[in-house]
Amino acid sequence: MTAVSRPLKVLVADDDATSRAVLRAALARLDYDTVEAASGEAAWKTALSEGCRIVVSDWVMPDIDGLELCRRLREDPKRPYTYFILLSGERLGHPNHAKAMEEGVDDFLSKPVDVDALRMRLRVGERIVRLNERVRTLEGILPVCAYCRRIRNERNSYQSLEEFVSDRTPARFSHGICPDCAAKHFPELSP
Repeated sequence: MTAVSRPLKVLVADDDATSRAVLRAALARLDYDTVEAASGEAAWKTALSEGCRIVVSDWVMPDIDGLELCRRLREDPKRPYTYFILLSGERLGHPNHAKAMEEGVDDFLSKPVDVDALRMRLRVGERIVRLNERVRTLEGILPVCAYCRRIRNERNSYQSLEEFVSDRTPARFSHGICPDCAAKHFPELSP
């Protein structure tokens, strides 16, 4: 959290109402806005509709568990990065934690949640999410020919905007003139 930016919205997913209330209170003290879900399915729908960039989820929930929720969030490469903290009633270091990390979980907290540990992990999560946004923005600057709208790709050749952008979002465009359009529209500048 910096003085310039507001804290990110946090999704709390836990089927236990008391656990959700404790997390909500802790997050409020840390100046985070929260959205709550009482099941994995509700958390999945809420994550899609609310755009939360940090999720604190119980591991064991009915319908969709926390690990499956994380997998679903990681499936779509066009989706903005979501920092995922998995809550576990077991002591940390359990063999399943390594598997969960391989599935995309960023961090773990034991239940009951220690507020100082939560604060530290949220700060790390915010830094990672904000850095990810900067990288995605920088990746989104594209050299586009102002006349034919083709894009110069990694091989330094030009291809259609639609082909190039279809698997890369979000994107910002930077306009220029490709060699073909320069020769066509400005023949006096061609060698």
